[in-house]
Amino acid sequence: MHRQYKLSGLNCAGCARRSAAAASEVAGVLQANTNFATHTLEVDTDGGFDPAALQARLARAGYPMATEEIVLDLEGLSCASCVLRVEKALSGVEGVVDPKVNLAEDRLRATVYSGVSAADLIAAVKQAGYGARLRTDEAAEDIDKSAQYWQKFILSAALTLPVFILAMGRHWLPGFGALIDSTLGMRGDMILQFVLTTLVLAWPGRGFFELGVPALLRGAPDMNALVALGTLAAWGYSSVVTFMPSTMAVAGHGVYFEAAAVICTLILLGRWMEARAKGRTGAAIRALMDLSPKTARVERADGSVEERPLAEIESGDILQLRPGERVAVDGTVLSGQSHVDESMLTGEPVPVAKAEGDTVSAGTLNTNGALRLRADAVGSKTALAQIIRMVETAQGARLPVQALIDRVTMWFVPAVLAVAALTFLVWLVVGPDLARALIAAVAVLIVACPCAMGLATPTSIMVGMGRAAKLGVLFRKGDALQELQSVKAVVFDKTGTLTEGRPELAAVLPAAGITEAEALSLAAALEAKSEHPIAHAIVRGADSYAEAEDFTSETGSGVEAKVEGQTIRVGTSAWVGGSVPADLQAEADTRTARGETVVWVAKEGTVIAAIAVADRIKESAMDAVQSLRAEGLEPVMVTGDGQATAEFVAKQLGITRVVAGVRPEGKRDAVEALKKEFGKIAFVGDGINDAPALASADVGIAIGTGTDVAVEAADVVLMSGDPLAVPKAIALSHATLRNIRQNLAWAFGYNIALIPVAAGVLFPAFGITLSPMLAGGAMALSSVFVLGNALRLNQVSLGQGASA
Repeated sequence: MHRQYKLSGLNCAGCARRSAAAASEVAGVLQANTNFATHTLEVDTDGGFDPAALQARLARAGYPMATEEIVLDLEGLSCASCVLRVEKALSGVEGVVDPKVNLAEDRLRATVYSGVSAADLIAAVKQAGYGARLRTDEAAEDIDKSAQYWQKFILSAALTLPVFILAMGRHWLPGFGALIDSTLGMRGDMILQFVLTTLVLAWPGRGFFELGVPALLRGAPDMNALVALGTLAAWGYSSVVTFMPSTMAVAGHGVYFEAAAVICTLILLGRWMEARAKGRTGAAIRALMDLSPKTARVERADGSVEERPLAEIESGDILQLRPGERVAVDGTVLSGQSHVDESMLTGEPVPVAKAEGDTVSAGTLNTNGALRLRADAVGSKTALAQIIRMVETAQGARLPVQALIDRVTMWFVPAVLAVAALTFLVWLVVGPDLARALIAAVAVLIVACPCAMGLATPTSIMVGMGRAAKLGVLFRKGDALQELQSVKAVVFDKTGTLTEGRPELAAVLPAAGITEAEALSLAAALEAKSEHPIAHAIVRGADSYAEAEDFTSETGSGVEAKVEGQTIRVGTSAWVGGSVPADLQAEADTRTARGETVVWVAKEGTVIAAIAVADRIKESAMDAVQSLRAEGLEPVMVTGDGQATAEFVAKQLGITRVVAGVRPEGKRDAVEALKKEFGKIAFVGDGINDAPALASADVGIAIGTGTDVAVEAADVVLMSGDPLAVPKAIALSHATLRNIRQNLAWAFGYNIALIPVAAGVLFPAFGITLSPMLAGGAMALSSVFVLGNALRLNQVSLGQGASA
């Protein structure tokens, strides 16, 4: 067989030869050739070929097979066993690496090697007995599904109500039975119930049979199969009693049409409630999607402006943005001034000032000024699109606990069928009649709810990840949610994480006879012509300054210029020259010991001031440290700064554990040492030099305002750069895992408790049984309970001592 695969890592013709040679070593490969121009490997194989072996060999050689993700919307999923069957079917498709189905979304995400098409996956899903299509608009789908179930419920309820009244009125309303017998007659009553119930099952309830019966025939029964069997048994028995009573010697016995009709109606009600709740679990993603406008105002070459759909905007286009409009692309401001509300992406409530040269992000809101900007990234390349993909991927994550649930649910429905059959046989032997045995078996079939077990974990994850996104916390890897709740210590990098990451004016120390404003104004006049970060800090701190002339700069020493005819120098003490007053030197030494940078200012060779510049501690850093301590976690600071500077900052924050003076590899070693001391730890950093430590930690948390390298190495990204988001993320992790445990306890406890009751184990001692109608109501509400409990995560407090 001839096969083609796209490869990555090919940089030259030599790479092409080496990749082909590596492929030739794999068993079953008869011939291999790599086309460098198309980055395509072509192989001829025999029956012994294993694609996984080829991928492993090429990966070792440095030329892994390229992969892509295919997302499908699925139809017909009703419980966790459906999930496993779809995944098993897709695992058998060559080239599919990692198929994952999310029951809460009815969605499949599959990583596939290039060459595998969506049609291949759709065919495999359909062969397994389910529907699939390429992903469509999520919001529209949720609304349609909810509306469909509502329409089916209303129709089913309208048809069921007369059946219920006819059946139960005889027991509840005095004289009702006599009234029916004198008008319709007993046989007419039965026939009317038969007609109405048949309409319920054949019309609004048809889906249970369309999905359940084929699943049963394939030997892969699911939730729909249980409902179909239960309702069909009640309907079939009642039909025989109605039309052929003599064949079963059950003449005079009652019928149970109302059980079949009410079961169908209640389950449709449950499915409607479930669809609505599922829609709410995905609200965070839809809110992010809605941030992007559908159109934007684009400048033509002649200067005129046209409204253009977002899909037609290209990188390099010039856009005009009016007050109150959302930004359609990631771009750079060319002209204009405004404040942009970025809270939807970063969680920061204060709008950010934007002017020429500043960048703006898609989905943010322009508040009070007009901007003209150049589109740098559009469509799927914008930061907003990447955030949406990141959240969607994390929401579909499988936590380790899911493996246990999968093993249980795979055998759950067959086990329920076996229990129902055993219940029928036992009641047939020891019970009063066939009707009692049938009703007990139907109750077992209907009360069982694998849906609740299948939804317990994914719904909590979806809501938890969505809540995190609203807080500006993005989980790049879903299993980080479980790991984060187990950490015992949180290790912070100092610069840019606990501090602002840029120098700011800390103090002006003037000599006698000089005011702070005068000294700062003179220094700012010179520093305005410098690009050094310390110079920027001094300029930002000055209210006003004069124009400097004859500017010169000495790298590593300082700057010199004339200001209003006087020679001014700013820089090191050696550069400015002159003697320094003892009290000024003492103050400068004190600030240097704190880690502040001191620059000197001299006028005509005489020192007139010292200016201290420092990397300020973030306002929320102390609250973050206190919150972590309140939760029993140990905050640790690791930094490349000197011991004195590190300890001064740590003391202000209340951190007692400090590792100072470390290089990037030293941060990684420090993380490893702390893991041995505390167990699982999280590391929070923002720079390239933090990447090794982020990768080494059990959970790496990157400041989103930091470098791309740090973000790529992290498991969690804090979009706002606010350290207070760290304890919030940990609190959310605890709350989500607690919510999952509650859901699992309910899902398993419900089935363990009610299936025996439905089977009749309490009848000998207490005379208690469970009618099929009550069983249907309980089953319908069990999944709704799980979804409702998951939605509580949207309201849970994430302050100290969060609880769910």
